[in-house]
Parts: sequence; structure tokens; C-alpha cells
Amino acid sequence: MTESTSPLPTHDDEPHTGSLSGRLNWLRAGVLGANDGIVSVAAIVVGVAGATSSTSAIATAGAAGLVGGAISMALGEYVSVSSQSDSQKALIAKERAELEADPEAEFEELTALWRAQGLSDETATRVATELTEKDALAAHLSAELHIDEDDVVSPWHAALSSAIAFFAGAILPMLAVLLPPAGLRVPITFVVVLLALAATGALGARLGGGGVGRATVRVVVGGAIALAATFVIGRLLGTSGLV
Repeated sequence: MTESTSPLPTHDDEPHTGSLSGRLNWLRAGVLGANDGIVSVAAIVVGVAGATSSTSAIATAGAAGLVGGAISMALGEYVSVSSQSDSQKALIAKERAELEADPEAEFEELTALWRAQGLSDETATRVATELTEKDALAAHLSAELHIDEDDVVSPWHAALSSAIAFFAGAILPMLAVLLPPAGLRVPITFVVVLLALAATGALGARLGGGGVGRATVRVVVGGAIALAATFVIGRLLGTSGLV
């Protein structure tokens, strides 16, 4: 009997490989980072624009929000992913040491795991044998810990990606509020930001496999509330003479 080399049947919306699933996760994280940049900086510049028509004041506040937000996002992602990466590396090292110290016991453990999935004793032993012969460490990491040695995320990569995503989203409201004439700044920024949020909401829903309409409405309504709230606060402060 010849070994079949035909590819596994898959559906376009079902990521059957770890690498594809990882790429989709990165894309979703990028969309969320861009969405944060849009809302955060838009709220700042609209709030300042409600208080003053000074272009320099709006630009300064927006730039501060953009830089500070990007750095904050990068630091948060670095800390989070560093903890995850350290945990994954420790688990991989532990599993490798156990395989070297007692491969027979580890084989029995792997067989038992497959048996617990509903396979017969014979089939579970055969699966464990073939997987062990191919890559014992990978077999145990997948069956026991549900991780892949090649999927350990780089904290620096995650931090840089998060900062870039935030910056890409934040630059849009900056341009929308600074380029138009003073009298049209706020309404144009509202329109541009809400359209951008609708796009990111729809894209995030598509990547996550959820309903596009509901996700888009949630993002747009939330963004509209944030913009309206900061604009009202800025206007009140501006008219009160406090700023």
C-alpha cells in the first residue's frame, strides 16, 4: 500500500494549521491595536478641539496621545507576551528533560492520552508509536500541552507590531482634525473616525468568524460615544474659561 500524499480537506474559514491560526491571531491583534489608536487619539483631539481652535494645541495633544499610546501598547504587549513566552519555554524544557530521562514512561503517557480521546488500545499505541518516531517532543507538546515549539512568540516582535498598529490607527484622526479648515475639523473628524471604526469592526469580525453587522455597530457606537463625551467636556471647559 502506498502512502497517500493528498492534502487534508479544509475549509477556507477553518484554520487547520498552527501557522495560519497564528497569522490570523496576529491580524486580529493588529486590527484591535489600530482600533485603539483611532479611538484614543480621536477622543483626545476632538476634546481639545472642543475647547480651543488652536492648531498647535490640538497637534501637541494629539502627538502626545499618539506617542504615549504607542509606547504604552508596546510595553503592555511586551510584558504580557514575555510572561507567556517564558512559560512556554519552561514547559518545553521540562517535557524535553522528561523524554530524555524516561522515554518509556512518556510513551505510555502519550498512549494513554490518545486512549482517553476514544481510540482503542491498539490504535492509540500505533498513533503514539508513529508520532514518537516522527518527533517525540512535538507529539508530547501537542497532546499534553497543546503548544508547538515553533509557535513561541517573540516579545519584541509583539511589542513592535502593537506599536505600529496603534500608530497606524492614530495617525488617521490626527490628519482628519489638522488638515480641514478650523470650522470643519470636528464634523470631518467624526465622519472619518466612524467610517474607519466601521471598517476595523467589520474586518475584525471577519477575521474572528463572527457576525459583521453586530460587531461593526458595537465599535461605531462605542467610538461615537467616546468622541461625543470628550467633545462635550472640551467645550464645557473651553466656555467656562478654565482652558
